[in-house]
Amino acid sequence: MKKRNLFLLAVIALVLITSVAFAGGQQEGGAAATDGPKVIGFSQCDSQQAWRWAETESVQNEAKVRGYELKYNDAQAVQANQIAAVRSFIAQGVDGIVLAPQVMTGFGPVLQEAKDAGIPVVLVDRLVAENEDLYFTFIGSDFVWEGERMGEIVAEETGGKARIAELQGTPGADPTIDRKKGFENIINTYPDMNIILSQTGDFNRTKGKEVMEAFLKAEGENIDVVYCHNDDMAIGAIQAIKEYGKVPGKDILVYSIDGIKDAFQAMVDGDLNAVVECTPLLGPQAYDALEAAWRGETLPKWVMSEDGIFLQKDAASVIASRKY
Repeated sequence: MKKRNLFLLAVIALVLITSVAFAGGQQEGGAAATDGPKVIGFSQCDSQQAWRWAETESVQNEAKVRGYELKYNDAQAVQANQIAAVRSFIAQGVDGIVLAPQVMTGFGPVLQEAKDAGIPVVLVDRLVAENEDLYFTFIGSDFVWEGERMGEIVAEETGGKARIAELQGTPGADPTIDRKKGFENIINTYPDMNIILSQTGDFNRTKGKEVMEAFLKAEGENIDVVYCHNDDMAIGAIQAIKEYGKVPGKDILVYSIDGIKDAFQAMVDGDLNAVVECTPLLGPQAYDALEAAWRGETLPKWVMSEDGIFLQKDAASVIASRKY
């Protein structure tokens, strides 16, 4: 009987030791601990613009620097693809998720799933209109500020008098909503500044050119300014203006937001009048945020990135230093 009791005690002890070891092997990030690197899932909304390529490269390169394994998915501008990718990351038990959302709405259920799994989600460059408790933090620019600064530049360079064509970004995306809002906050204070045409170019160079061609066909002799929500659409618009027979940067002033190198070259060439920067180099900040989440720390729900303003006259002196 004593031998049997000793055997039972030994079995119980072994079970307890195994349970403790298993519990100690669980990480706050949601994945079981291994001797390998942290695993991060990155869902990029699309890869159609140079700005997106730069953001993706920033996230990928910083993962290598920090020794993380990165699982990357390009949603190809389809929100359903992003939601499926995030669900796949959750199923794989990643330690953290970086999400550059396509639009603001519709992510609530999948973000709740990530939260339930104990996986922190960091939003980059675009915000979602969901409960703030569903994501750890948002890292990105102040899009209203960008629109307001551009409004001020256009007002100054036109003397507060301009008929404006607007190329908007992706419908429903917060850069689109806020860059329009910020720009109108300024120009609406000038009675002789009016948006006479406005349509989405979907942040796309080819579509921006197509929309600008339609604008020129409709109101080509009445457009003084083109305000573009991103550089790629501006470059498409510049091509359309040239083909129409006018001189971009002179006959029709062109302004845009982002700050890719192609935009700086367009300023050097005299085709683009000014750029408000929106940096895509968010990889280091994204991983800093995830590491804070793993340590159990808290961050503000919005970690603002720093952006600049560049006029045509400054472009030649800074283009060589541009990283994207």
